[in-house]
Amino acid sequence: MAAEYYCADSENGDHVDDPSEDSLFMLISDLNDTDNTFVVIQPDEDEPVWFASVAVLDEGGYEVVRRDTNRREHEVSTETAVGHIAGDLTKWLAARAS
Repeated sequence: MAAEYYCADSENGDHVDDPSEDSLFMLISDLNDTDNTFVVIQPDEDEPVWFASVAVLDEGGYEVVRRDTNRREHEVSTETAVGHIAGDLTKWLAARAS
């Protein structure tokens, strides 16, 4: 069954439809600086108007990007706490689904 709201895909091929906060936590925790460096969350459609991504930084931590062209939002931040990232993304994603 396809995602109702959005899906998350990591560089190593992991795919989760409508990921929960726990699923996002696990996907982000599995990131490393060799073969699984990013996760992208976006609507499961051809030309999504928004996305969020989390990427491992060489110097440690994560770069979090949130972009929504409909709302003219584009935010880039650096974070270190995976739980904080997963929680913030869950809230941000819930606002996209409404």
